[in-house]
Amino acid sequence: MQVTAMDIYRLLPQTNCEDCEEAACGEASCMAFATKLSEKEAQLELCTELSSEAFDKLEALLAPAVREITIGTGDKTITIGGDEVLYRYELTYYNPTSLIIDISDNISDAEFTERVNTIEETEFERIGEMLTLDAIALRNASGNAEKFAEAALKLKKSKLPLVLCSFDPEAMKAALEKVGDERPLIYAVNESNLEEMASLALEYNCPLAIFSPNDLEKMKQLSRALRNKGIEDIVLDPGTFVQEGIGDTLDNFVMIRRLAVEERDEDFRFPLMGIPALTWIYEKDEVQGGIREATIAATLMNKYADLLIFHGTNIWELIPVLTLRQGIYTDPRKPQAVDPGLYEFGELDKNSPVLMTTNFALTFYTVEGDIKGKANAYLLVLDTEGRAVDVSLAGGQLNAEAVADLIKETGIEDKVDTRTLIIPGLSAPVSGEIEDESGWEVLVGPRDSSGVPGFLEELKGKS
Repeated sequence: MQVTAMDIYRLLPQTNCEDCEEAACGEASCMAFATKLSEKEAQLELCTELSSEAFDKLEALLAPAVREITIGTGDKTITIGGDEVLYRYELTYYNPTSLIIDISDNISDAEFTERVNTIEETEFERIGEMLTLDAIALRNASGNAEKFAEAALKLKKSKLPLVLCSFDPEAMKAALEKVGDERPLIYAVNESNLEEMASLALEYNCPLAIFSPNDLEKMKQLSRALRNKGIEDIVLDPGTFVQEGIGDTLDNFVMIRRLAVEERDEDFRFPLMGIPALTWIYEKDEVQGGIREATIAATLMNKYADLLIFHGTNIWELIPVLTLRQGIYTDPRKPQAVDPGLYEFGELDKNSPVLMTTNFALTFYTVEGDIKGKANAYLLVLDTEGRAVDVSLAGGQLNAEAVADLIKETGIEDKVDTRTLIIPGLSAPVSGEIEDESGWEVLVGPRDSSGVPGFLEELKGKS
């Protein structure tokens, strides 16, 4: 159940800081502060009037259904979990799924270095955001504790946080002696190594993953045993079954998340982990394996995975998953938008053409990509509250008065001698109204911005 501002307000001192020397929270009233708390825009510690009892109650009330866990230290960290709802339209998802690439401890130094460089340098820009990978998972493929420790030490130079993968407590201890101060995720504890792995997690203050394949009752027992030992940062892996389809995996993910969000079952209120990399045990063809791994990753991300471990590093495999993550982890209440105003491209003069678009981020960056380096033009970006051309036209945000105001506010009339505005093809229905309101001649441009450079060339040839 989602916590409301009123639920929070009831536990606040309700003094509106009348008895305080100053409002430490920075808000005019307790209700305003409660609203900020409910929207995760303020910290509870800012209220200096809370009693310790009230603070504890509010802290418990505000705690997300899924515990928020940080892996790594300093600049090398990722944060997973923190979800409060089952569906993003109810609120939003806050911490994006961490995408992690595995590396074995039994490959040559040259292969090791090359793979680390590939992981660290993988990046893809989309709608103004640089999409990257998040961490490295070191596998104890050699079965040798010394090799595992040596490989872990080499990764200490990496700019990414670590996941250490071994069921052998001796190997894990050897690796933690090298990198334990960087707070890697320990993967994994099971029924046979519970005591040893729990001791290591406590000694090095590291988060610990539970591996309990297709057995939620056993997972519950392990979770409770760890919590009784004082371990709070736990990650749950109910198994990723890839050979005959991932139906069981999905069932387990959904069940665990429902137990966390709807039932507030303390044994399951932790981030979920999936391992699409297991695809490569059964699939040897690089293309088919990559497609299958990406498909499994996307499916699990849609069903609550907080952390995913990959093996493939081909950019064509990773781009769809990175793009999906970006879409899922935007706030559905706030469309992605850029700042409205005037943008300049290329070498400009008094006769340069003037284009117009909306401030929906995907629209803007698509237009930018189609004209940058291909055309010299001014671009007026209209504030449509982050809506695309057709949507803002239907909703009334793209209207003649708004466009006329934009022309005046940006000062474009001082930059060009021409009074011709090229509008997107989809906004043609309001072209006449824009002319009447602004006094500018309006030309209807292409429906697709990829046609803008050709349109401008054709226009130039007619002048």
